Amino acid sequence: MSKVPTKGLVTLDAPVRLGRVASTAASPSKFPLYFGRMNIQLAQQIVATYEKHGWQLRRLLLRPSTGNERQQIIENFLSTAIVEAEIDAMWFARASHAGREAWELRLISEQPYAFFEAFEADEAEEDREDARREMENRMREYTVGAGPKN
Repeated sequence: MSKVPTKGLVTLDAPVRLGRVASTAASPSKFPLYFGRMNIQLAQQIVATYEKHGWQLRRLLLRPSTGNERQQIIENFLSTAIVEAEIDAMWFARASHAGREAWELRLISEQPYAFFEAFEADEAEEDREDARREMENRMREYTVGAGPKN
């Protein structure tokens, strides 16, 4: 299997798919998806790609940052809710078929890694928020913790 470089920081042995990592003999926890501070330019590229496909950025999850860095982020994402979190990720949403609403949680990293959920039109906002929190927890466990739970 070929290795995929991530801007010289790490190399992943496992191909990454949206929401899942293909199984390999190596433990995914040996290969973190990202390091350091959020890359604002990468985040802007991710937003542009999603917007091309009809998605809207709804929330930005960010690890705590310094005042200057946080100010830069705020200036670049003026109309987006910014939530302090243990990961750097973005929540996107768009209309889906049959009146459903699709939400996707995308990690801000060179390697595309995301979780997807489609909500029924009549699903309560409280239930939707519970599902989104669970997705955030799964992503945090994968990126910060010991890898995915099978």
